[in-house]
Amino acid sequence: MFTKGRNRLMRFLYGFVLKPIIFPFDPEDMHNLFLGVGKFLGKFSLTRWKTRLWFGYSNKMLEQTVLGINFKNPVGLAAGFDKNAELTQIMPSVGFGFEEVGSVTGYPCEGNKRPRLWRLTQSRGYVVYYGLKNNGSEEISERLKNKFRKDSPCEKFPIGVSVAMTNCEENLDTSMAAADYAKAFEAFADIGSYTTVNISCPNAQGGQPFTEPIKLDVLLSKLDAIETKKPIFVKMSPDKTIDEVDAILDVLRRHRVHGIICSNLTKQKNNPKVLENNLPGVGGISGKPLQDLSDDLLSYIYRREVLTPQVTADGQARKFILIGCGGIFSAEDAYKKIRSGATLVQLITGMIFEGPQLISEINLGLVELLRRDGFSNISQAIGADYK
Repeated sequence: MFTKGRNRLMRFLYGFVLKPIIFPFDPEDMHNLFLGVGKFLGKFSLTRWKTRLWFGYSNKMLEQTVLGINFKNPVGLAAGFDKNAELTQIMPSVGFGFEEVGSVTGYPCEGNKRPRLWRLTQSRGYVVYYGLKNNGSEEISERLKNKFRKDSPCEKFPIGVSVAMTNCEENLDTSMAAADYAKAFEAFADIGSYTTVNISCPNAQGGQPFTEPIKLDVLLSKLDAIETKKPIFVKMSPDKTIDEVDAILDVLRRHRVHGIICSNLTKQKNNPKVLENNLPGVGGISGKPLQDLSDDLLSYIYRREVLTPQVTADGQARKFILIGCGGIFSAEDAYKKIRSGATLVQLITGMIFEGPQLISEINLGLVELLRRDGFSNISQAIGADYK
């Protein structure tokens, strides 16, 4: 009862007090403001404790061990919010079960010129055109290295690292781009809980060359040669045809890939869920307009790769772990992805529109949905729609 009452209060304060103040301002300025607040709150044990008091929630029904990593709950912060790994101290207190930082590129990247973030208030989404802005693999790996010391609040908090190619003219040469990926990948070979290879950023020069099967095979072969004990995920685009998805999956199965994130942003500006007119001609769309596309991709890959796993050349039937990402604004949204095959879920936009209490609302709601369906643990609900 306390958690529900607290969440209602925080939802009211965010929706009727804070949101009307911040939404009229430039969204990138507001993002930077909240980065500063989050960094401050994460510095001190007292502020972390108070944050947990207002936003935290835990339940054993939500815990699971995936690829050797213990997740207290299945709700994670997607890559793109904490680009430089500055919020890892506070995210456990906000209620997340894990966080993915980045995308981190081999070299520092200023990203595309502003404006590069547009709020779609009616559609409940964003047009994102950051262009992989981050401080580069050397600085960020050094920062993150110290986050896993034994007295750190994120010692037992899973942190994934999304890596990509630096958004620069030199990487129009795919061999240079692959070397850039490798530089970032190697910098985090022993840092963090897992690594995501982001092949689907819609906002970099040269497009998405590594969604082409031949080039993807070359990239993953290069990364396979880098020693790491961490699980490897690949982040997929929601805009590919079924034949293109099948070709990518065939490549992934031949390499050291343990899971897939479904999905990145969509570039489909004619999406019927986009209610605004005169969208910018650049950028990818997040939030509610992405939801059905990411859900469909997740469902298809689960049915193809998990329900009827393909046998590899070594005779092994490999099953990918799936992470659902895109359009999560409620416990029902998250649960739909889990029942469709997601082991974990990620969000950003829903939290911005609904408030930081959304994480607790989702986790509390998931427990109620699990009990309704007769499950004792979140792992039992994975792919339940197809069992």
